[in-house]
Formats: sequence, C-alpha cells, structure tokens
Amino acid sequence: MAENISGANLGFEKEIFAAADKLRGNIDAAEYKNVVLGLIFLKYISDSFEQKYKALIEEGDGFEEDRDEYMAENIFFVPKEARWDYVASQAMTPEIGQVIDKAMVAIEEENDRLKGILPKNYARPELDKRRLGEVVDLFNNLKLKEHGGSKDILGRTYEYALAQFASLEGKNAGEFYTPSSIVRTLVEVLEPYQGRVYDPCCGAGGMFVQSAGFVKRHQGRVNQLSIYGQESNANTWKLAQMNLAIHGLEGDLGQGAADTFFEDQHQSMRADYILANPPFNDKDWGGDKLVDDVRWKYGLPPAGNANFAWMQHMIYHLSPKGKMGLVLANGALSTSGKEGEIRANIIKDDLVEAIIAMPDKLFYSTGISVTLWIINKDKKQKDKTLFLDCRNMGHMVDRAHRDLSVEDIAKISDTYKDFVEGKDIEEAGFAHVADIGEIEENSFVLTPGRYVGLEEVEDDGEPFEEKMERLTNELGLLFEESSRLEEEVRTQLGELGYGI
Repeated sequence: MAENISGANLGFEKEIFAAADKLRGNIDAAEYKNVVLGLIFLKYISDSFEQKYKALIEEGDGFEEDRDEYMAENIFFVPKEARWDYVASQAMTPEIGQVIDKAMVAIEEENDRLKGILPKNYARPELDKRRLGEVVDLFNNLKLKEHGGSKDILGRTYEYALAQFASLEGKNAGEFYTPSSIVRTLVEVLEPYQGRVYDPCCGAGGMFVQSAGFVKRHQGRVNQLSIYGQESNANTWKLAQMNLAIHGLEGDLGQGAADTFFEDQHQSMRADYILANPPFNDKDWGGDKLVDDVRWKYGLPPAGNANFAWMQHMIYHLSPKGKMGLVLANGALSTSGKEGEIRANIIKDDLVEAIIAMPDKLFYSTGISVTLWIINKDKKQKDKTLFLDCRNMGHMVDRAHRDLSVEDIAKISDTYKDFVEGKDIEEAGFAHVADIGEIEENSFVLTPGRYVGLEEVEDDGEPFEEKMERLTNELGLLFEESSRLEEEVRTQLGELGYGI
C-alpha cells in the first residue's frame, strides 16, 4: 500500500489526538486548537528538560538547576512549578487550569524566545476541568519511548494535530495549514539542503518543518538551514513559533505578527529558497496604497487581487541563484489584463522553470485544485519551462480529501530533476517542455493542459466498425431497459393516484 504523506494512517499520533478530542466539548475548533497544541508543547519541553536534568544528576556536579546548562544545548529551562510531573500531580484537582496557566507563565519568564507565545487560558470557565485533567493524565501515562522517543513522537503529533484542526475548521484552515502533500512536493523539488529558507506567509511553519525533514532524510545538517518567516495573524504566528521549537528549529519570524506587504520584516534578506502558500486571490490587500513600491519590477499588481503581488515580493527576495515554490489558485495561469502583463514579463525574464498542476481536494479549506509555480533565477535549461499535469494523481483518504503518496511525489520530483539535467521527459498527458516561443504562441497562458496534450490510449485491436456496432447494440439495450423502467414508474405512480 502506498504511504500517505499527510500522516492520516499514523496510529499513535491518531490515538493521542482521539483521546484529547474529548476535551473539546462546546469549544470552537479554532480555540480548542490552542488548548491541545499548548498541552503537547508543554509536554514536549518538559520531557526535553527532564532528559537533560537526569543526565546532569548522573554527572553529579550539582548543575541540574543551572539554567545555562540547558540553554547551551538549545533546551528550554523549565522551572519546578511548570514541570510535567508537578502538573500531572494536579491533574484531578479543580485547580488544574490555573496550574497549567501558571506553568506557561513561568516558562515564558525563564525563556526569552517563548515570551508572549504560549496559551494561558486553561482556567477559563468554559473549559471542563475534569476533562482537562483526564487529558493531562492521558499524556502522563503515554508510553512514548515505545513509539520512537518522546521528542520525535510529540513533534509528529503536533503536525498531525494541525492537520486534524485544519479538517475541523474547514475554510478557515488556510490561514495556518498547508497540506503535507503540497509542502513535501515543493520541498522534494526545491531540495533545500542548506542556506536561507524564507516563507513570507508562513502560517504554522509547515514549510520549515518539512524542509528540515528533507535535510534529515538525506543525512544533512539541519543547522545549515537559516529560517526566515513572517505571518500576519497573531495566533498563527504563535503556533509557528511553537512548531519550530517542538521540532528543535530556530528561526527568525520577526518581532511579532505583521503584514508582509506593509511591514516587511526581512527587507534586506535575500533567500536561497522560498516556499509559500499565500492567501488565494486576496482582494483586500491594500495594493492601492503601494503603487510606487520597489518590489513591482514586472508591473503594478491589481488592487483587487494579491496573487502577483505575492509572486513579485518573493522574486524580490530571491538571491541571484535562488529558487522558489509558490502555491497559487489556477486562475493566475491564464488571467488577462494587468495580471496577464505581469505574467508575460516574468516569463520573458526566463524565471518560470516549472508549472505543476495539482489534483483537487488536497486542501481542507477549499476543494479546488491549485498550481505549483517553480521560479528559478539561475535556470539550467534556459528559455524552457516544464509543464506537469498531475491532476489525476493521488487517492481519496475520505469522501472530501485527497492525499498524494510517496511514489506520486517521487514521480513529480524525479521528472523535474530529469528535466533540469536535460533528459527527455516527454509523456503525453503528463509532461511537456515548452520554449518561450511556444508559450508566447499561447498568449503567455501557462495552463499545463494546453501543453501536455492528451494521454495516449492503448489500441485494443478491435476494428472501428465492429466496435461501433457493438457499442450501438449495447446502447439500444440500455434504451429499452430505460423505457421499461420509465413505464413501471408511471404505473406505480398511477396506482397511488399520481398519474403522469
């Protein structure tokens, strides 16, 4: 069976989330998200601290309460009143909410990086304290080490929980979560081994986590990645900070939540890799107030749609050899007017390396299909663009959502790499390489279906006349059956007094 990327078949993470789910009660999914993710984070940093604490005790030098010993190894210092053992000892008391809130405050006071980030609303009346205590007790009794170690399993659980909350929140989920299938496809194509990685609309930080995961899978060193991000939603910015911390990553996400267009917190930074999933077709981005902005090299983006504002912002932040993967709604491939002019100018500047049409139903926030744009300032295949039509890939994980397998993503990334190396990758219905001349003939429209053609259908050997005779006979029989059923329905309705 093909392995899911989304983690929908991870047993232990699913077990943790299902158990914690009983805490929700009448709380909205958006609020409940912070409650559960906060508990996972508290358990994670306490377990990390405890591991180092025990090692220091064994050394016997009396440094187990020395804050610097932990900071030196990028481990958060957890004061006594915030350690999981103490919190768990209060799980079945009516004060458990206050205990957790105080623990969060104490952790922030000891760790500058976490100041103002952790949730501190566990004592509120609408949160059932009995259920909260049961979830704390559940976390306390988990045999984490049997499933790959506490830190690893809690990191994966945090990501799994983000996916589940995306499903619960539906259309609002796009603010914080990009499906793992899409993120991993971008990462496998771009291969961010080392250098500056940037996401100007980073949500909960999934692009960074997957980039680090790519480096680990290929035996690289995660500390060779420099992470830069920005997020406009204050709550989501906090989720991203916790997500980085729980995966042992450091990054510069700015001083707080801020609008990327109006308060660019990394103005002088030029990235080696940019991975981003900006809001689709954002109509209220304030473009009328940024008419003379230096970022609009390829044309002034329309005030009613931010798609090409995002794209130009990212191109502006690319290093001379940088490349990026951008998720956009399909309309950006073919729109005319100002957007069409900007798209044509970007194509003429030979920046568009690949266009990848993805299947529908990958997102929790929308059922539409999207396109991945791969833009490269230092293309090996000059004046050429790879088109991939992947709309038929993937498999349904439930009635509303699709996932890509490891094999699906490997086919996409391998085809891209073969194209870069100059190999023949032509495959009707899937892959085509077009030069700028061919794209210009198509009015600079980049819809992959225009270029890849139709998939070749294998000839079954049946002569055309015989096939038509067989099919028309079969159709005639179906018409006869249809007439019989129609007459039967009329008879039944007539007997009920509803003749037609």
